[in-house]
Amino acid sequence: MSLTSTAALVTGAVEHGRAVAAVNVITLEHAEAIAEAATESGRSLVLQLSQNALAYHGTAVPLARAVHALAELAPVPLAIHLDHLTDRDLVRSAVDGPLRPLVGSLMVDAAHLTYAENVADTRAVADEAHAAGLWVEAELGYVGGKPDAPRSAHADGVRTDPDEAARFVAATGVDALAVAVGSSHAMTARVARLDHGLIARLAERVPVPLVLHGSSGVPDDELRRAVAAGIRKVNVGTALNVALTSSLRNSLTDDPTVSDPRRYLAPARTAMRDAVLHLLDLLEQP
Repeated sequence: MSLTSTAALVTGAVEHGRAVAAVNVITLEHAEAIAEAATESGRSLVLQLSQNALAYHGTAVPLARAVHALAELAPVPLAIHLDHLTDRDLVRSAVDGPLRPLVGSLMVDAAHLTYAENVADTRAVADEAHAAGLWVEAELGYVGGKPDAPRSAHADGVRTDPDEAARFVAATGVDALAVAVGSSHAMTARVARLDHGLIARLAERVPVPLVLHGSSGVPDDELRRAVAAGIRKVNVGTALNVALTSSLRNSLTDDPTVSDPRRYLAPARTAMRDAVLHLLDLLEQP
């Protein structure tokens, strides 16, 4: 069995001044591509299942079981994480329901609420999750690109304040904090510019590892600088979707008569694997 925990991988990243890759799964092809990249590179990573991805499948357990099986079979240690949870039923499923044997960590997303509400909701989830042995991530500030709150990642007041972040972690007891430093979710172009000075100030003030969401839109040099400044978990999702859809378009254009999905899903899976390999190589660079 090669299953490990997000906590172990992030702790290792902190000890070595690096960042662990956390890659989103939507389909089985995503999961296979991610596991293949980890195996080929010999590097561990986190397989992430977001609330939206699980909702797409109608029920959470089948995809989670498939990802768990892939992680067990992989020759390198892989972790499984639930991302952007707002549904308390899904939290309960992870704490003491059918998802409990399948995942080792979760992210509670209450950043769209007021600060006081975010603290209260996050504390409640953290207490439940910690009692079940789960590692907990939360978010403070506004990371752009969320469909329910379409503000810019560069608007006034959306960045994570270091002093407030320190108070938030103390009040909630979370194990890691996703911070708003200029990235946005769902970016298909890699043009984001991060506030590296803010990342460094956050890393100095906040006693838990920092997480960067929306990393698909961050150029290589910006991502390297973010890790050097203190980011310890790097979340990527859209980059795989871009690779998948680009490959599908090419395959279907080249052969409009193709009907066997294996003919176009296989190269798409390879394209996603290559995207993950690039990320893993990048995070190994100083």
